[in-house]
Amino acid sequence: MTHGQARRVAEQIVAGAPAGWTGAVLDSTAGQGGVSVAGSYAVPGATAWAHAVPSLFGELTAVAQAVRAERGWERTSLEFAVRPSGEFTMVAFHDAVTSLRGRDGGFEAVLDPDARLPEPGDDQPGSTAAPAGDADLAAARFRAYLERRAAILGRREPLPPPAPSIAEAERRIGLPLPADLRALYEIADGDAIDYSPGYLLAGNTWLSAETAAAIHEDQRQPVWHGWELGWDWVVFDADPPETVRRCGGHPGWIPFGSGEDGNYLAVDLAPARNGRPGQVIRVGRDYDQGPEYVAESVTALLGLYLEQLDKGDHEIHDGHLYLQEPVSRFGPERVVGEIPDQIPPRLQALHVNDAASPVDLAPLRAAPDLRLLHLNRCATADLGPVRDLPVNSLRATLTGDADLAPLRGHRDLTALDLASAAPVSIAPLRDVPNLYGLDLSGADVADPHVLADLPGLRYLALTAAQWTAVLDAGQAPPALAAACLAGEETTLEQALAWAARLGLDTGDAIRITGTVG
Repeated sequence: MTHGQARRVAEQIVAGAPAGWTGAVLDSTAGQGGVSVAGSYAVPGATAWAHAVPSLFGELTAVAQAVRAERGWERTSLEFAVRPSGEFTMVAFHDAVTSLRGRDGGFEAVLDPDARLPEPGDDQPGSTAAPAGDADLAAARFRAYLERRAAILGRREPLPPPAPSIAEAERRIGLPLPADLRALYEIADGDAIDYSPGYLLAGNTWLSAETAAAIHEDQRQPVWHGWELGWDWVVFDADPPETVRRCGGHPGWIPFGSGEDGNYLAVDLAPARNGRPGQVIRVGRDYDQGPEYVAESVTALLGLYLEQLDKGDHEIHDGHLYLQEPVSRFGPERVVGEIPDQIPPRLQALHVNDAASPVDLAPLRAAPDLRLLHLNRCATADLGPVRDLPVNSLRATLTGDADLAPLRGHRDLTALDLASAAPVSIAPLRDVPNLYGLDLSGADVADPHVLADLPGLRYLALTAAQWTAVLDAGQAPPALAAACLAGEETTLEQALAWAARLGLDTGDAIRITGTVG
């Protein structure tokens, strides 16, 4: 059955071919989660990717379904190579090896599917402060809030009865609710009537206690973006700093309000050292690079709502009253372009694009909160200014006389993407204790044997030639969880041989050949 499905893909590639083509390659990762397609026809005189292969989503889904029935793979990596003669080959393997063609190029191999990188907030000192919320004041403010809304609308907004079992919700969550939020649930179980939300929380609907517990179960762990994105992912600090842990998710964050867009208001029961237990934060889909601080408690949040009503900061649509919610930051203070003359006071992310080289990084000494520094299509001669900055993710091209010595002993650096115009020693990386991810595919590495001395490294990207040298010498880092074979020209067959050398069992790959007429 798989052979017939593969033949149909090859037939469509031939049918869609441009004049003068000499071959075509299609890469796909297909399964129940969707289908990706990349690849192109080779045409003499045409630039690479001038003729993209057709997006055969239905046909590739059928192949993946047939493979799943045969092998049980939930997602399958596929590569088709087709010639004008109609000859084709298909190679299939489960998604432990996936193509990056159409993105950065190359292949990724996942050696330990359960491995995850630590969240920076896990090691942050916690708060010793007392909660700022007050149950009686919160209840009084909530009733006053409802009264003022009723006066503006000319009617009272219906609410459900009190939560039937707050204790059961707390049992499911594994933590007691803050006293001020608990007091509100003793008045009403959220704001929805017959599944129709009331949007009492400034554009957010107040969740029932049961729904809050269910969402907490789903959201309590950070979303893992996979190694392609996750190896150099940065979680930024909230504003004010050190109030919220730098995590993409945490069991101590309990959603109680929903924007119905994948984002939530939550109470934080595990604040960082400058926070308060029970503080209100924003978390969810748009906050995976770091939560947003909102208020020191639910009590304080209700005080802000009352102030907005007093100022007239509200609108009425379709019989609903909406407070004018402050614009969310959706990420840290960042700059894209050149290094500005005036460094923003809380700059955390800087992407320097196409600047004149060498780029002088000295002005960045005025950015004590900088967590991400990416030099894109430009180079620097001196990484010295990075030495005392809390940079987690660094992307840099070094000029001929630059070196990595300033990074020696850097405790915050977790990911380095390095390129170089001349041979560079990576020996200083032995003394970067928390380096988890490394991309050397653009660098001329003078001493690749140092890689064997990096026991904490979990992700490594190299070119085919670099990998061959490292593996032939037995110098691969000992604890890799994922790896990247960089370069556009590699085939899936070659990637499987590389992954096997890294210790991945690739013996059950599927190979099909045939001819379409």
